[in-house]
Amino acid sequence: MLDYVYGQNEIVADFVASLIPECRERGFGKCRAIGIIDGDSGKLLGGLVYRNWCPEVGTIEISGAAVPGTNWLSRRTINIMYDYPFYQCGCQMVIKTTMADNEIVLRIMASIGFSLHRIHRLGGRYRDGVVGTLTLEDWEASRYNINRKRTDDAHEEAA
Repeated sequence: MLDYVYGQNEIVADFVASLIPECRERGFGKCRAIGIIDGDSGKLLGGLVYRNWCPEVGTIEISGAAVPGTNWLSRRTINIMYDYPFYQCGCQMVIKTTMADNEIVLRIMASIGFSLHRIHRLGGRYRDGVVGTLTLEDWEASRYNINRKRTDDAHEEAA
């Protein structure tokens, strides 16, 4: 069973940054976060970080990571992950960046409904990246969201 922690932005964001090589040194800066906790042990398994919120145009960037080998990406986690920006922040689009060779994350993003845009050298001189965009309409049509009630957890003060 997973639990979610809100209001611990710096702790969760630092933890997530430590798991992402491109973020380890600089972190995320000003952000909000949702921690994902193992309900049995109480240990932090992973987190979701929201940053660069632009309420004028309705966009926000998201990053997420977890301890390798943990089972953290449940349907409930996915619902919480996207209910927050769309239904609490009022965003019309979520933006997620990953490296082009991160096939697992790209497959997950595609299954959720992201449009994927490959950007040459986004990850550095010799590494391409992918910018994914997920609109509110695409989220609402997603197999993870269609025909369900929104999660009560999204009302928590996350970001």
